Amino acid sequence: MANEQTVKPQKINFAPLTANPPSAASASNFNLSALPPLSLYIHIPWCIKKCPYCDFNSHQQRGVIPEDAYVTALIADLEATLPLIWGRRVHTIFFGGGTPSLFSARAMDNILCAVKARLFVEADAEITMEANPGTFEQEKFHEFRALGINRLSIGIQSFNATHLQALGRVHNGIEAARAIDIAQRSFDNINLDLMFALPQQTAMQCAADIEQALHYGTNHLSMYHLTMEPNTLFHHNPPSLPDDDLSADMQQLVIDKLTAAGYEHYETSAFSKPHKASRHNLNYWRFGDYIGIGAGAHGKISAHDHIRRTATYKQPQAYMDCAASSKSGNFVQDTRMLTARDLPFEFMLNALRLNAGFANTLFTERTGLPLTLIAPHLEKAEARGLLTRDHAMIRPTAKGRLFLNDLLELFLPE
Repeated sequence: MANEQTVKPQKINFAPLTANPPSAASASNFNLSALPPLSLYIHIPWCIKKCPYCDFNSHQQRGVIPEDAYVTALIADLEATLPLIWGRRVHTIFFGGGTPSLFSARAMDNILCAVKARLFVEADAEITMEANPGTFEQEKFHEFRALGINRLSIGIQSFNATHLQALGRVHNGIEAARAIDIAQRSFDNINLDLMFALPQQTAMQCAADIEQALHYGTNHLSMYHLTMEPNTLFHHNPPSLPDDDLSADMQQLVIDKLTAAGYEHYETSAFSKPHKASRHNLNYWRFGDYIGIGAGAHGKISAHDHIRRTATYKQPQAYMDCAASSKSGNFVQDTRMLTARDLPFEFMLNALRLNAGFANTLFTERTGLPLTLIAPHLEKAEARGLLTRDHAMIRPTAKGRLFLNDLLELFLPE
């Protein structure tokens, strides 16, 4: 599914994670005056079917999902992370995948109870679960809401039967509409994921998808341009897609229609009604911290003198084995300590996705580095018309949003 939380925004190469990271002392040369907000991401890796465009860590369900064993592993994974985040409050929780809605309400209850027993979760925390239309049962989703899950993100992708078939989806347009109807009976905070520039899609068909999505009046819409990602079936056997000009027209159509309907285009792929932006995703874009548990989950955790990125074992069985073997407590397969040299690009990779930009002070708050360090890069970007800045804010221009990769490359470490 096009995943609201883990969508990969750019085709830019990162330094690889390593299982043998340098020490925090050798990696730092910066100091954070305060730790950023903390979120929790929980990855559920199973899907009914692997979509041909999907490069996320998802695995086709074969037989009965081992819910109990996986929940046990999640709890052990969380406990292993606790020493890194003692005393910190969790502001948002996100169940991503895969298809988290495949799990039973009982399993979700066990996960949330374990989380709240081990972490200080804010009383008004945003708790999101991703769901696919093929997994909707009215009573089950009523139970999800009763557990405290208060935001739903539904992977619609399209309402057009032909396009859904081309995308390898397991639902049709009627089931998509039924899923939204069921969701709205229990949830008042809902995101719909849609995609455009689909195989053989016309501008008129794109407009029809947008109009049908607007009909439901949900608080949030995520609109993704279909891309051919490596290690997917579409990459090896690409379908016929709209050309660049038509794709650009569709993107502008999306922006125009959603803006006219009162949605704020606050991030590259995200639109929301006023004050209904995804708090969890905003924490990513503002370079906040997040615990990542589950198979293939990524995390970012700051201390005052270092910032570490982590990734757990990707294969579900290997991940679950960590809870039952001599490796118990070591669910992290890869770790990378960010250096002062890494941080400007890492910060900009996220913050420049925000259309409104970010406060000048945020750069120092999140990286521990002075803004003067990147002044030459900012000047170059401004001279090329890719961003604007004043005494308070730094913002990508319309040109900078259109050529975001070009803008970001200016901040790559030399």
